[in-house]
Amino acid sequence: MLIFVYLFLASAQAQPQRIDNFIVKENLTQNNKLAIIALDSAEQPLERINGTFVFNLNGFQQNLQFHDGVAVVQQPVESSTFVFFKHKNQQKTVSKLYYIHKKDSELKPFQINGLLLLLIPLAILLIAYLFRRFLVVFIILALVYAYFHFSKGLDFSNIAESILDALKNLI
Repeated sequence: MLIFVYLFLASAQAQPQRIDNFIVKENLTQNNKLAIIALDSAEQPLERINGTFVFNLNGFQQNLQFHDGVAVVQQPVESSTFVFFKHKNQQKTVSKLYYIHKKDSELKPFQINGLLLLLIPLAILLIAYLFRRFLVVFIILALVYAYFHFSKGLDFSNIAESILDALKNLI
């Protein structure tokens, strides 16, 4: 029985103390500070994490003291901001970008997916490209209309009336 207890204690102490995943929340005391919670792969809190771990917050290195899987960032958040959290352990580097929204005395962290940082600019470029093409087509149509208007007597009211008549015939 004593050997079993000894083996159980040895295996409990042999579990590695590393953070492979984390989430950022507002500190429970709502003192404008953020809390980092260590998570396992199933997004469940790791209460066995205790000790000091090195995190980079927006490029500034900080030693965070974890107790039962939770560490509190010492600097309070003064206004809404973006914060990039990065932690490097023996196996890999875990990094996450958060937008911290401050309203009155309440903080709401929103995690930003890194893929959005690629997709949003690509969508803006696509819209600009399509608009540019639309603008070119619009200019060509305007030039054709101006040509027919000035040289052939075509008027915008005639075009609008023709379109309305075509729509009436469809109904």
